[in-house]
Amino acid sequence: MDLFIYLFAALFSVLNPIGTVPIFVGLTQHDSQKERSRISLWTAINVGIILLVSFFIGQYVLTFFGISIDALRIAGGIVIVNSGFSLLSGKFNKKRGINKKIENEVQQRNDIALTPLAIPMLAGPGSISLLIAFYQEHHQVEEIVFSCLAILAIAVVIFVILKSAHYLARILGASGIVAISRIVGFIVISIGIQYIVSSIVNIIKGNF
Repeated sequence: MDLFIYLFAALFSVLNPIGTVPIFVGLTQHDSQKERSRISLWTAINVGIILLVSFFIGQYVLTFFGISIDALRIAGGIVIVNSGFSLLSGKFNKKRGINKKIENEVQQRNDIALTPLAIPMLAGPGSISLLIAFYQEHHQVEEIVFSCLAILAIAVVIFVILKSAHYLARILGASGIVAISRIVGFIVISIGIQYIVSSIVNIIKGNF
């Protein structure tokens, strides 16, 4: 259960579904409630699939390219820290690549559940590298089961948050969403720094 809570909290911080609320509201403002629910559901499904694939197959990609787990953790830590600073500075949305031109383009599509919502807004490099590194340390059957449950729980939470996005936007307001994003940003930075520090310690121990 501790493993479940840790991974759930880490993924929630890195994915930051609350920070996606204003973007989701903007992209679906002209859609019906039924269409918003459909997009929310498929976004959650897509994120869950991406995270599960990263969790189970990511290590083989590393082996193929000859990338060490410590190198991945450092790179992932940098990405995670960068995302955290973006949240703290209020530039998170821009960092996710959603500018006005792209927003106008996706509003004209029939389906935005895969891109840009699932990728890169939610399941980005930070969460993918986090899961790959996590699998390297927790690959016992029981640990894998609880890790998968945490990923599925995150997908469910994403669905609930996006489905309620328009309601949350009215309740929290812009200032409330920003405040939550700043808090989450601090947690994200801490996770990223912990990844970098632990990897450096492992490298030093391995060479001395």
